[in-house]
Amino acid sequence: MIWFRWSQFYFHIPIILRLLLSVSFFMILFGYLIHLVEPTHFESVFDGIWWAIVTGSTVGYGDYVPLSFLGKAIAILLILTGGGLLTFYMVTLSATSIQHEEKLSNGQISFKGKNHIIIVGWNERTKQLITFLQADHRAHPVVLIDKSLLNLPYQKHMLHFIHDDPTRDACLDKANIKDASIVLITADPNKNESEADRQTILTALAVRGLNNEVPIVTELLTNEQKENAKRAGATTIIRSNDFMSNLFFQELRQIEGIGSFDIYIQLLKQMELSFVPAEKEISYFLQQTFHQKEGRFLLGVIREEKILFDAKLIKSIKKKDTLILMKPKKQAPLSI
Repeated sequence: MIWFRWSQFYFHIPIILRLLLSVSFFMILFGYLIHLVEPTHFESVFDGIWWAIVTGSTVGYGDYVPLSFLGKAIAILLILTGGGLLTFYMVTLSATSIQHEEKLSNGQISFKGKNHIIIVGWNERTKQLITFLQADHRAHPVVLIDKSLLNLPYQKHMLHFIHDDPTRDACLDKANIKDASIVLITADPNKNESEADRQTILTALAVRGLNNEVPIVTELLTNEQKENAKRAGATTIIRSNDFMSNLFFQELRQIEGIGSFDIYIQLLKQMELSFVPAEKEISYFLQQTFHQKEGRFLLGVIREEKILFDAKLIKSIKKKDTLILMKPKKQAPLSI
């Protein structure tokens, strides 16, 4: 009965641990045997184990050598059994490490960490966002969920990738949704606007069903789905089309000189965005629209879930507004 229970335990543990236990058992066994056979030469069991490991791994320092016929016979048996077992262990360990990294890159490994950021959707926006997050050493680990992406090399991007449908509970469990600090759901650029918004809302519903507390930031392409997104549990709704429409509008309003759209594009490419409550900085940015403080420029404000770039409106900053500030990246001067 004891042997049966031990065999059940042994064959249910990972193969790496099984091999390690087997190698350890044989090294201790041969070390003890050689100590019994030649106690004057191998004065302690540890000396015997040391000799067994050095011999079995084919290193062969030569500091301990069996002298008797029986000792040499034990050495031959060790070389024929323990040596092959050690080699097999090292090969298996290497293969397992490679397979684990391949599974990470293919999105097949569950995430075990906590306080992480879950981003749904792989596109140019998320690429830039992940770059910003990784540059910020205070940021939390990032877990990316995407169904269309087949492979994302772990060593290149240094984030945890999960290849699955984010509307499935099993997928969100793999991303450890219960311990996430925030979830960002981006719109799928491969779908039409209405279909992309419906997918976003379904994902928000699935997330909220498994975690009732986590903040959910959603990107919507149409205004019609705003109320549905709120009912689905979205904490923050970003309408990216409104942002671009404002930029185009400002460009059309320019009669001469450099268009504001050109300026914004340069800023977006060469500067870092930050969002600060107006209450903290209101005294610095009330005088003029694009006032500068400590290398930061005021680009616009977010007011009642709307992004404002109009200079007249920005001049009347309110305490409840959120300032959109931009700071030049190092060694990236603004060229217009």
